[in-house]
Amino acid sequence: MTPARRRLYLMRHARVRYFEGLDPEQVVLTEEGRGQAEAAAQALRGVTFDRVVTSGLPRTLETARIVAPMIEPEACYGLREIESGEIRGVAADEVQEMMSTAFRGVVPLQTRFLGGESVGALFDRSLPELERLLADESWDVLLLVLHGGVNRALLSHALTGDRIFLGGFEQSPGCINVL
Repeated sequence: MTPARRRLYLMRHARVRYFEGLDPEQVVLTEEGRGQAEAAAQALRGVTFDRVVTSGLPRTLETARIVAPMIEPEACYGLREIESGEIRGVAADEVQEMMSTAFRGVVPLQTRFLGGESVGALFDRSLPELERLLADESWDVLLLVLHGGVNRALLSHALTGDRIFLGGFEQSPGCINVL
């Protein structure tokens, strides 16, 4: 039986440092990031999660384990961050600027993130994963610890009911959205 009211907590992983030569899929939280995750854990201390789902990338797993230490996080690689194109050789400050201006307003589906994956492709892989989770009646309260771009896609879909990407959602490290 589906509960009368379900809650989905959609969180962005806490702060990381992307520009230290690591594969973007292998970056981990900074000390500041661990502090952000601990602050989120404090803010959510009264919430009992039935499930915790991450993208499976280290930064989401580490955040989830701090926020909800009593539940082993599940990995769902289809909910990973939108993939960028090749940015090696581009100065870190230029990449940071490109990342911060990549999504503004309503973003067309064919827009590619830093020359990589398109917004449409992000929807193609993330929305079926979200639908699968929503169809599962085994939970009332779910924590998703994901990434800024995929969170924007999921929030946009939740608000519009369509494949419309609203780029203006701020997704600061460690932020929590409740749906």
